[in-house]
Amino acid sequence: MDLINHRKNLLDIFYSALQAVNGRTCVRDYLLEHPVARQPLYLVSVGKAANEMAEGAFEVMPAQITRALVITKAGHGDASLFKSHAVTLLESAHPLPDQRSLQAGAVLLSFIHDAPPDAHFLFLISGGTSSLVEVLPDGMTLAALAQVNEWLLGSGLDIHHINCVRKAMSCIKGGRLAVDLAGRTADVLLISDVPGNALANIGSGLLVADDENAPRVSDIDMPSQIRALIKTAPAAPAKNHPCFLGIKSHIIASNEVACRAAERHAQQLGYTVHRHADIITGDTIDVAHVQARMLKEGVPGVYIGGGETTIQLPPQPGRGGRNQSLALAVAQEIAGYNNIVFLAAGTDGSDGSTHDAGAIVDGATIKRGEGKGYDAASCLMRADAGTFLAASGDLITTDPTGTNVMDLMLGMKTA
Repeated sequence: MDLINHRKNLLDIFYSALQAVNGRTCVRDYLLEHPVARQPLYLVSVGKAANEMAEGAFEVMPAQITRALVITKAGHGDASLFKSHAVTLLESAHPLPDQRSLQAGAVLLSFIHDAPPDAHFLFLISGGTSSLVEVLPDGMTLAALAQVNEWLLGSGLDIHHINCVRKAMSCIKGGRLAVDLAGRTADVLLISDVPGNALANIGSGLLVADDENAPRVSDIDMPSQIRALIKTAPAAPAKNHPCFLGIKSHIIASNEVACRAAERHAQQLGYTVHRHADIITGDTIDVAHVQARMLKEGVPGVYIGGGETTIQLPPQPGRGGRNQSLALAVAQEIAGYNNIVFLAAGTDGSDGSTHDAGAIVDGATIKRGEGKGYDAASCLMRADAGTFLAASGDLITTDPTGTNVMDLMLGMKTA
């Protein structure tokens, strides 16, 4: 089998993983197995997969849902799917919050407060929620919020520390939204986009109390000008606060589910599979070294891993995100190998601020890009991997996928 077919198979494996964690499918299947019989039922769906997750709920119980609010990333919504239902659809900002995020926060609070005292809520939450909806504490400006979040995106901090800062500036994160339910009950279905599937980190924990061991803002190293912008939000409710008594949370999709689906499909195609035991985290370039060495020194087969790397961005980054940087760094190390293919992509269909999910590279990627006049090392240094990979013809574009379970890293080595 030639390289073109192996590249196609690796892409097929990636798409099979996406299908297994699609928001519509996962919500539909969960609700069919675990019916929510309560009425009146108020639906709130927030995140990059909010549109599809809401579709899944309406597919199962259209008559039970009295009203619905769907808040998703700009370009990810489709109002035509809800024509026959009482749905408010808002498209908001990601990855940086803006005025739309604050408007969405205000609408969310009104939606909750206007519901009757006996209302039961169904919350559908996926990755991206932290940016899409926000309610700021008194004295916190939108400009300050944007500046802090821009610093966070390029800080290299892990998700636990990023969410710690986000919660310090929010009146709804860190379990604070649960107080606004005012004793109403809720089922919460979540698509996890965080390592370890910690409930308090998915969407910055709108309806979940922080763990006692969660990091504190005072322990995080940040520039003094950034620290000066942070306005502390009202105290978050403790784990034993009565506001959490009527809230039941369930994770319905995760990176592990996607990796298992990728493994099954790879085996169906006849490949030997090697799975990473743990979620992959760490610096993007360090992870690239490990992935490349594993492929060069390992036995033939498909290598499947998932997680989320971190990258420190220069003041004016170019095109691409962590997955494109990861793929290009691997391409440098496998240059000249005609039996290795590597894929790194975001399961949400985006990477950084681009509309590309990531990239699939091989031993000729560097030669192809250099042939178009680009230098891989220079592009990596400028966080401009996407420009090189566009020239080499290796970018992956999926459009919105209806899910978000971190990233997938798939390698293939043939004999």
